[in-house]
Amino acid sequence: MARNKHPEETINQILNVSLSLFMEKGYEQTSIQDIINGLGGLTKGAIYHHFKSKEDIMLAVIEQLYKGVDDNLIAIRDDKALNGLDKLRRIIRVSLNNPVQLEMMSTAPNLLNNPRMLAAQMQSVIEDAVPIYIQPIIEQGIADGSIQTDYPKELSETIMLLSSLWLTPLIFEAPAEDMLRRCRFFQIVLQGLGLDLLDEQMIDRYAEFYRLYSEKI
Repeated sequence: MARNKHPEETINQILNVSLSLFMEKGYEQTSIQDIINGLGGLTKGAIYHHFKSKEDIMLAVIEQLYKGVDDNLIAIRDDKALNGLDKLRRIIRVSLNNPVQLEMMSTAPNLLNNPRMLAAQMQSVIEDAVPIYIQPIIEQGIADGSIQTDYPKELSETIMLLSSLWLTPLIFEAPAEDMLRRCRFFQIVLQGLGLDLLDEQMIDRYAEFYRLYSEKI
């Protein structure tokens, strides 16, 4: 494959091939040479012109996967017609219904075997999702009375870490029945904190993730 004259197209080609390889082989087992071979002629120098390392490629792949989601989350956060609790419910619903989630569950390997990708996900939760979306919404909920807590930051982190890590089969493999129990327990924990967030549709969606993941292993 001749080098593309348009850098953006070249970057997209690198990311698409890399994503396919990461999902098939795992991040650690994929080499830069594997990526080069998949691109059919693009040189190592051309790849390093756009990315400093394989880790940079991986981070760009994750960013590309969730591209467009940010706009939806910002719109929810800034919607003046909703109170804080309603915004939080809508954020969870939008995240669960994101088509990328289904793609990840049906193709991705266990993230415990891909520690760099797991670390990137955890970093994204703590450094991006919590301060940009979740904590501002919870603070609004405190102000409008729909959420009661003296610990907005800690509550935000707890919600995101449990929902993004503990409730994903990409990290903790389990039968769908066990997943349902986790969701029920998570629901009870949140209700004990004064947050009635999960409904039956959301819980069924989590269970669907586990069914999809179990079908491929």
